Amino acid sequence: MNWPLDIRPLNKSLVKDNKWKKTEVTQEKRRSFLGEFCKKYGGVGHPQSHLFHMVSRIYVEDKHKILYCEVPKAGCSNWKRILMVLNGLASSQNPKFHMPEDLKEKKENLLKSQIPTAILTKTSYTQGEDQALGKISGSSSTNKLIEKHQGTRTIFKKFNEMNWPLDIRPLNKSLVKDNKWKKTEVTQEKRRSFLGEFCKKYGGVGHPQSHLFHMVSRIYVEDKHKILYCEVPKAGCSNWKRILMVLNGLASSAYNISHDAVHYGKHLKTLDRFDLKGIHTRLNTYTKAIFVRDPMERLVSAFRDKFEHPNSYYHPVFGKAIIKKYRPNACEEALNNGSGVKFKEFVHYLLDSHRPVGMDIHWEKVSKLCYPCLINYDFVGKFETLEEDANYFLQLIGAPKELKFPNFKDRTNTQVVRQYLKDLSRTERHLIYDFYYLDYLMFNYTTPVL
Repeated sequence: MNWPLDIRPLNKSLVKDNKWKKTEVTQEKRRSFLGEFCKKYGGVGHPQSHLFHMVSRIYVEDKHKILYCEVPKAGCSNWKRILMVLNGLASSQNPKFHMPEDLKEKKENLLKSQIPTAILTKTSYTQGEDQALGKISGSSSTNKLIEKHQGTRTIFKKFNEMNWPLDIRPLNKSLVKDNKWKKTEVTQEKRRSFLGEFCKKYGGVGHPQSHLFHMVSRIYVEDKHKILYCEVPKAGCSNWKRILMVLNGLASSAYNISHDAVHYGKHLKTLDRFDLKGIHTRLNTYTKAIFVRDPMERLVSAFRDKFEHPNSYYHPVFGKAIIKKYRPNACEEALNNGSGVKFKEFVHYLLDSHRPVGMDIHWEKVSKLCYPCLINYDFVGKFETLEEDANYFLQLIGAPKELKFPNFKDRTNTQVVRQYLKDLSRTERHLIYDFYYLDYLMFNYTTPVL
């Protein structure tokens, strides 16, 4: 599907009355203005939001082929009434909007009042948005709104002019006093260099096509030590969140923070919660870190965690859909509770271009979670050397000396992965590799024996 969708010409053949000419001209100006704005600032490419969420506020009226997007406090209640009439769900002798008496009274009082009202004067599209804003008259608060609006436009412009991919910043090694980190330091420089060269060759350049707020939605912020950490599930992210909570002063030790506090406590901020200026500043001045893992090992670890243990979310949401589509003659119990998904069934779901349920961050590609070729992370850690990399990073950012990355145990290793892959055909194994091909390449992981 081509995004953004084309603006369709309006069918004016049913409009017979000349009284709508002025409204028609205004409508064309609005459509044109919005189109130009989106070309300049809106980005292009495939939408990153989940499609079903993206259309969840759009109401459908099939008889007249209308899609109406609800904007509360902009006449939406009466629009729903109109749609009900058009749908044949209600009848009305007088299609004019009904205004309750109390609202009529409020409107009349407002019109009679002497309070100056800010009014947008008529302006043509060619005069542009700035001139339209310049003709607003009213109180000083209105002028502040104009200044705020113009400030937002400036930030949009800055983002539009921002150099992508972001530069890799040199690591500040002045706080690393111990010579034992020399080997880790050399490894880190090799990883940064490899990723940089890969992105130059394959990653493309120019302005990012993804929506900025989506692109940074997995990046956690720690302002005190100026850290940005991109979360890659099944690569030590739970313990990294514990570390960030300690650095933020939200806990005294990383060892006594529960799983629920880490994942559901909402103690940490992600970068998408800041305004454009805040995002821009942090991306250009903070140390950006990412920790990754062998893609096949990460996939098996995610499957074992979410489908081989009781889970009140993944079983009913993913399990039921997977069993229904990929298990012939499934028993009623499995269809009802979604438990007992087999790895082969899970792989069929993963590789299906028409999945019965969407993707999930636990098995999404790192290239789509963290956008490494656009954000250019300053530090690239790996799960395979997690504690060593993490503790070196803590030295780099000047963390308290007593703060150490928690010991981490994940029972999914190379031998375990081989056992799971045995259940798959050679073709299926190759298709998984193809699915994670970019992750294998950009982080220099060895091609698995398939």
